[in-house]
Amino acid sequence: MSKGYRQEYDLLGNLLIKDNLITKGQLEEAYRKHKHTGERLGDILLNMGLISEQDLLKTLAKQLHIEYIDREGLSHVNQALAQMIPESMARKYLALPFSVNDNTLTVVMSDPFDLLAIDNIQKVTQREIRPAIAAKRDIEDSINLLYKKREEAQLLEVLEDLHAQHLEIQERKEEEKVDLESLKQQVEDAPVVKLVDYIISNAISKRASDIHIEPTEKELLIRYRIDGVLHKILSPSKQLQSAIICRIKILSNLDIAERRLPQDGRFTVKFGSREIDLRVSSVPTIFGEKIVLRLLEKSSFNFRLEELGMDNHQLKIFRHHMYLPYGMILLTGPTGSGKSTTLYSILSRIRSPEKNIITIEDPVEYQIEGINQIQANFKIGLSFAQGLRSILRQDPDVIMVGEIRDQETAEISIRSALTGHLVFSTLHTNDAVGTLIRLINMGIEPFLVCNSLTLAVAQRLVRRICVHCKEAYTPSETLIEHFGLQPDRNESVVFYRGRGCEKCNYTGYFGRIGIFELLVVNQSIRNLVLQNALPDIIKRKAIENGMTTLLESGLHKVIQGITSIEEIFRTCMEED
Repeated sequence: MSKGYRQEYDLLGNLLIKDNLITKGQLEEAYRKHKHTGERLGDILLNMGLISEQDLLKTLAKQLHIEYIDREGLSHVNQALAQMIPESMARKYLALPFSVNDNTLTVVMSDPFDLLAIDNIQKVTQREIRPAIAAKRDIEDSINLLYKKREEAQLLEVLEDLHAQHLEIQERKEEEKVDLESLKQQVEDAPVVKLVDYIISNAISKRASDIHIEPTEKELLIRYRIDGVLHKILSPSKQLQSAIICRIKILSNLDIAERRLPQDGRFTVKFGSREIDLRVSSVPTIFGEKIVLRLLEKSSFNFRLEELGMDNHQLKIFRHHMYLPYGMILLTGPTGSGKSTTLYSILSRIRSPEKNIITIEDPVEYQIEGINQIQANFKIGLSFAQGLRSILRQDPDVIMVGEIRDQETAEISIRSALTGHLVFSTLHTNDAVGTLIRLINMGIEPFLVCNSLTLAVAQRLVRRICVHCKEAYTPSETLIEHFGLQPDRNESVVFYRGRGCEKCNYTGYFGRIGIFELLVVNQSIRNLVLQNALPDIIKRKAIENGMTTLLESGLHKVIQGITSIEEIFRTCMEED
């Protein structure tokens, strides 16, 4: 037990015993559990059901000589105080400005032991911080209420700054007829135009990859996906829902009268010198149409294979296979795991005047000079399979298929690889070994899979620790032992995390990097596939052959200080 925790244990435990809230025996039992789990004493006592949250918080307040604020007290926090710290910081630290006296700001927190949070809030507010304590749930509810009002105020300020006019839009029931001409006129009015412009430009400035416009029962929720994680940005009035959605549908050339069927469209905006392509998807929900906009920059592709996140050993394997004259390389992973970026990096590297490289994609995300790119169009019958047949008549050297979705596409791709073409594509599986199993389950004969597939690559994207607020810390003994990081040399194991700063919007992360798992389909793997071996057996053999798993790849980046252990848990933690 550390000296700090020993002190906390003694003070808190003695106070609880003194107030007849627990017995000495119960305290000793809680301490024994702490030694195994590393949890705080208060959390252990709560989980054991020995004390109530209110009793714990009051005792902690007494121990620290600070104020305890109940739910009623939090209701008196005003809007002006809430604006003293950013919403992202309030949510990150579960901290809320409560009162101010001269140069001292009282901040109610769920964890007043968090000295880092206190220090960062002090830097932002330029005031001395006096912590108070309240229940986590009460603080969360207060933050949701206060910042919702703040967002609405900011939204009104944006409209007022842009000389917005008054706009009235009546809510309509689904079965009521829509006056399209009236709705179009309302949509073309300055307020909605400026509001939609603000939503899009704000998303671009925050590095968002997607904008989600989601109708709920009582409000319209606008969220941005930044570095792979969704963040709530605004909650405009429900009355603005129809106009905002209609404005985006008009921009993307969708049918504004059709609200019962999904639709897809696109449009382009200029942001300074940058051109941004927005892919629009609309689906009907019980509370109205949900719109998702994917943002893609229409600039030349500038990712290099060496910058994606592979280690030197993985890069060596990858380079060897991507220069083979024939065969198939498949990239696997969930949507948004960076598969397309990896494929474009490969094509950018191997393109040359001597090679005829043709792709069929849905959509064509980046335009690469020297490569013939085809946009799939399923409405007119130009599927991946149909496009592949036509590509094979074009004397290709290298073929890239956006995704293998069905047996027909898989069969044509595999036969192309067997007849002297180098084929790249993607597949949705959880790991590299799953690529083999998935193709077989799609109806492809195992011997065809073995003889065509040369490399299967699973990948994920993890957030990078923000370099502006990066700090080192020593992980707990339990964590070190869990990952087998030499528990006899604890002092040498150092992890990193981001404190949170203005640069990273107080998330502690800025940008993303890939982690990879490369399965080389050599003779030993082929033999196991032909013997119908279980996936676990194939994976063990691949690891014996030198394969680095996704988890191992992620842990390497944790130790290097590139990402955090929490990111690895979030993205690729293996099941026991």
